[in-house]
Amino acid sequence: MQIKKNKLGLLKDHDVTDEKLYLNRRQFINKAALLASAAAMPSLAIAENGAPAAAYTELPKSPFSATEELTTYQAITTYNNFYEFGVDKGDPAKNATQFPDKSEPWRVVIDGECDNPGEYDLDDLMKPFALEERIYRLRCVEGWSMVIPWIGFSLADLLKQAKPNSKAKYVEFSTLYNPQQMPGQQSSVLKWPYVEGLRIDEAMNPLSFMATGLYGNDLLGQNGAPLRLVTPWKYGFKSIKSITQIRFVEKQPVSSWMIAGPAEYGFYSNVNPNVAHPRWSQARERRIGELLKRKTALFNGYQEQVADLYTGMDLKKHF
Repeated sequence: MQIKKNKLGLLKDHDVTDEKLYLNRRQFINKAALLASAAAMPSLAIAENGAPAAAYTELPKSPFSATEELTTYQAITTYNNFYEFGVDKGDPAKNATQFPDKSEPWRVVIDGECDNPGEYDLDDLMKPFALEERIYRLRCVEGWSMVIPWIGFSLADLLKQAKPNSKAKYVEFSTLYNPQQMPGQQSSVLKWPYVEGLRIDEAMNPLSFMATGLYGNDLLGQNGAPLRLVTPWKYGFKSIKSITQIRFVEKQPVSSWMIAGPAEYGFYSNVNPNVAHPRWSQARERRIGELLKRKTALFNGYQEQVADLYTGMDLKKHF
């Protein structure tokens, strides 16, 4: 399949974002870039939530947003699962300080069963999409959770631009493979590059989100910069980080964690308190910043939006 390298990305004249929205997006990115090194500047004012105060740009709010108290910026950016930078929760924040390499544009390949494949600069890829803020719960399989104000755009809008054909039943995502930038990839803890996938109707669900920032700032390396998936009704490992390839496929992808532990990590990875991990229960969770545990909600509390995706399925078999 021929891959286009086109500075205009997926754009057509009638797809270009309204100028006001586009300027707002650029204003956000420029402000975030100026504050990217905020953690190293002790004189910068810090808001109550721990985020650099001047960086918290107001953007349109999503009707899907949760209303719970937000997890602090400090916790979100220092307590992370990102094995490409180490297996301990504090490793990504320590090892991703120079990631991604800003000297080269971030490239994303879109290919497979679609009519509009290509390789695109991320900035160009984003042009048709107005950024918004979505406050989503993130539930991790180890039993902890956060509430995060993500910045980004709808995954469905991006996939529609690629025009998947009738053979496209799933969407497969891949993370950057670069052991020099990502020292964790020098280990054999997982098969690299990291791969995840969604059924195409899951990917097209309005909740599925492509995040480029959080708390009004650009994503940091430890949070999956510059582009990550957020599927809030699934466990956090499903929301693949630092994406470089999006592929439409006919057969169900085999994800990295399915290879590493097929008895523990299924393809769907839906938050389900009734399906225990083989080594621990998923019935309760601890919200970061809280002392006591709370009950885990089916589909992480997003049952109304996603339950119909799994009508008739045995959720203990399709875990």
